[in-house]
Order: sequence, then C-alpha cells, then structure tokens
Amino acid sequence: MKMSKVYKANIWGREGCRTTRSSLAKSVSRTITTMDSNGLSLKAGSLPLLLLLVPNLLLCKSVASLPVCPSGAANCQVSLRDLFDRAVILSHYIHNLSSEMFNEFDKRYAQGKGFFTKTINSCHTSSLPTPDDKEQAQQTKHEDLLNLVLTVLRSWNDPLYHLVAEMRGLQEAPDTILSRAIEIEEQNKQLLEGMEKIVGQVQPGVKENEVYSVWSGLPSLQIADEDSRLFAFYNLLHCLRRDSNKIDNYLKLLKCRLIYNDNC
Repeated sequence: MKMSKVYKANIWGREGCRTTRSSLAKSVSRTITTMDSNGLSLKAGSLPLLLLLVPNLLLCKSVASLPVCPSGAANCQVSLRDLFDRAVILSHYIHNLSSEMFNEFDKRYAQGKGFFTKTINSCHTSSLPTPDDKEQAQQTKHEDLLNLVLTVLRSWNDPLYHLVAEMRGLQEAPDTILSRAIEIEEQNKQLLEGMEKIVGQVQPGVKENEVYSVWSGLPSLQIADEDSRLFAFYNLLHCLRRDSNKIDNYLKLLKCRLIYNDNC
C-alpha cells in the first residue's frame, strides 16, 4: 500500500494543519463504502490506512487548539512555548508508532530466534554521547541537548528512507508495519523542521552544525540469508524505538527547563 504525502501533517502552523485535516477527512470518506445487509463494509486494504488516518487527524486536532499568529499579522513568529508543545506532541506520536511497529514485527518474525540478545550496543547512534539516565540528562546543558536531538533526528533520515524501500520487498510484510514506517519517515522530517525552528529561537544567530551519525546497514537489509535479513530489520526497529523514546524524554525535559524554569 502506498501512502501519499497528502497525509503529512504540517503542525507548525494552523493553516497547514487545517488543510491536512480536510484532506484526511476526504480520504477517510473515500475508503468507506455504502452500507449493505451486513452493515458497514470497507474497501480491501483500507484498514491499515484508517489506522493511521485517525491518529493523524487527532494529532492535527491537538495542535489546532494551540494559539498561533493572528490572521494577517506581519512578522509574526510562533512562540517558543507553542513550538515545544507541538514538538512534544509529535515526538510522542512518533515513539508510539515506532513501539507499535517493533512489537508487531517482533510477534510476526522474531519469535524464538533470540534476536534481542544481539541488539546490545548495535545501533548506529550508539556512538553519540547521549545521557545514560534522567539525572545525567538534567545535568546536561540545554544547548547540548538541543543539538543532540537534532543530531539523532538527522541520523535517522537515511535509515528511515531505506527501511521503507526495503520493507516493501519483505515477504508477507503486513500493510500496518509498512504504513507505520512511511508515517514515521514523514513525521521525523516534520519534527526535524520544528526542532530547527526551536534552536533558531533559543540560539539565534548560531550557525547550525549539521552533524549526524552515519548509517551503514543497507547491505544487511538486502542480504540473501533470511534470518540475517530479519535480524537487520529487527535491530533497526529496536534502535528506532530506543532513539524515539530518548528524543521524547529529552524534549519533555527541555520544555520543562526552558518554558517552565524546571518548575514542572
């Protein structure tokens, strides 16, 4: 199943989200057919699409309630608080999707194979100097945490692109797994865009250093041996779940520190 970019929610402004909600609602309407004697029926293959359309609608609904620039205002900038509100909503959404995708893949492909014991320190982002726990994160300068979030997000651009491409050829891959991979790839770009706006407000005038951790795992996703290939997918999804959780926690900590002066 192919997901169109029309489902990409631009949550950094109300107009973009309103347009997306309209497009999503039309898509939901198109997937639902007329009532028959057995009740409401759905077109073949539409359920995975609906499973992502509804959360995306809710994502936009959450963001649309946040204050934005008045209509027609000149030189208006979305406040740092609003940007953080949106980033936290989006990072939590991405982490939920990555957890669901990993759990489904684990149940379908990894049972009894002992994959989990092989995943220790096997992520391409493991070399990044990330805080080990909440206490260390709280002691880390906010500038360093912000740059770390940017670095991790950039480090996932290439792996997510290839994850989607290679998963299309995975034997009997459920549409729900592929749909989540496509959605996460799009929303990772959205979150990166939002983080660049946040850094621009917190550190105005500072030139961004586009550092990221290089991923070299594509050959493993294309290897002929089935178990080795499945482990490569499993490991990548495990790392994605781990990193999305870190980003979610770092953003909540940064929001608390920068918006509420640690009073939360």
